[in-house]
Amino acid sequence: MSIEVKVPAVGESISSGIVSVWHKKSGDQVQAGDPLFTLETDKVSTEITAEKEGILQTMVAEGAEVKIGEVVAVIEESSGNAAKPGEPSAAKPETKSAPAPAQKSSDALSPAARRIVAEEKLDPQEIRGSGKGGRVTKGDAITAAQNRHPPPESAPAPARVVDRAAEETPAAHSENGRFTRKKMSPLRRKIAAQLVMAQHTAAILTTFNECDMTEVQNLRAKSQDGFSKKNGLKLGFMSFFIKATVEGLKAVPSINSRIEGDDLIQNHYYDIGVAVGTERGLVVPVVRDADKKSFAEIERDIADYATKAREGKIKIEDLQGGTFTISNGGVYGSLLSTPILNPPQSGILGMHTIQKRPVAVGEEIAIRPMM
Repeated sequence: MSIEVKVPAVGESISSGIVSVWHKKSGDQVQAGDPLFTLETDKVSTEITAEKEGILQTMVAEGAEVKIGEVVAVIEESSGNAAKPGEPSAAKPETKSAPAPAQKSSDALSPAARRIVAEEKLDPQEIRGSGKGGRVTKGDAITAAQNRHPPPESAPAPARVVDRAAEETPAAHSENGRFTRKKMSPLRRKIAAQLVMAQHTAAILTTFNECDMTEVQNLRAKSQDGFSKKNGLKLGFMSFFIKATVEGLKAVPSINSRIEGDDLIQNHYYDIGVAVGTERGLVVPVVRDADKKSFAEIERDIADYATKAREGKIKIEDLQGGTFTISNGGVYGSLLSTPILNPPQSGILGMHTIQKRPVAVGEEIAIRPMM
């Protein structure tokens, strides 16, 4: 019995996505709960798992754009009398005996496989069937078509791109090698559209200030050992920045608001978005109720979000509902920048590298860590 693997609904406004990577290959034995592939959308990446045990037959290639509800693979359920690992299998000697492939008829191909064989002009005798009784499935035909033309030996296979957000399609090199064309992922396209929309629809004003970080650095260094022993994680700067941001929003509540049509919506809660750069692009997970959380709780939230973002497991609800955003360009060595608003928020705080500089302290010149 075959079980169809369909693209699940992952959000109300999401209608399609990209199969960024297959974790299991066609012909692999999978168990219920095994991750099959990563679906990347314009908002989030999600691992899709197997619902049943069986043999996987993929129907789309990595990088293919798929619709919600589309069948991307089938799982052929293992028969009850299948041989266990390590035991001799009755089916294997049959597949190794030459007569079976030589006498393969059109009945040995599923209707979908027969269509692909005709379109791709494949030789049915050269396709190894993985279905029941050696039947050639659609996945077998697709695999045979993909493997029919191996890349020339003189042209090395393109190196696997670490950034899966941009690896939807193989790199298309120009004839002279002067540029490389890659299709943007849904996430990258969404980020680009949001940034452009913010530039076109908001009246953006940037103000620059600097802060002497001496006291914060001293407090952090003094508290680090005790904080780490008590909470099992390090005390970073971001929890200080988030707490300071909350105090700033309380002092100037109009910044903790958004415009909807002709209405100004004043927020009385403090959900702070923290921009995190990942291989798939920039994401902004939200620390909920930051005013009510301790330093340890904030640091734990940030660490959890960073891990989930790197592994592509962050959820849509983790990214929604922020009232204000913090972007830390200092981790990249940036001295100054003008971060773009995260709609529909009214403000964003850009922080930058901490540098020791001579500054006037009272009537004297001192070296201080300035940000």
